Amino acid sequence: MAEEKINVVATNRVARHDYFIDQTFEAGLMLTGTEVKSLRAGRATIGDGYVAIDNGEAWLENVYISEYAQGTWTNHAAKRRRKLLLHGAQIHELAIKTREKGFSIIPLKLYFVKGRAKIEIGIGRGKKLHDKRQTLREQQDNREAQRAMSLRKQGH
Repeated sequence: MAEEKINVVATNRVARHDYFIDQTFEAGLMLTGTEVKSLRAGRATIGDGYVAIDNGEAWLENVYISEYAQGTWTNHAAKRRRKLLLHGAQIHELAIKTREKGFSIIPLKLYFVKGRAKIEIGIGRGKKLHDKRQTLREQQDNREAQRAMSLRKQGH
């Protein structure tokens, strides 16, 4: 089977720094034509975005997809609410998880798979300041260990 070609448009780099991501889902997006063209040009920001569950439907909120440059009166609003395409069981699971204290649904990555716009969302618990420091300390320790091992391999 051929390998799927994934074209990443935007990533939320701060998400894994600010949240413990417990579970991830891939969701489709309901978009207008000018939104798709703008995404293909790589003009999107998902850093401030979040997912809200409303009446059994999942909605992507506060994600910025800039207006299409060649668009006319058919252009879209840059920060409009966009519906996520998920199975009912997945939406139900997300709704149950977000009712628990401290859990949020965060967009992690926006990309195209086989010409279709997809978004990777994650259920995350907010990190406290000491958790962030601990994560940074672990990353620093891993970097130093890797550096020491590479120097040892080189024979210094």
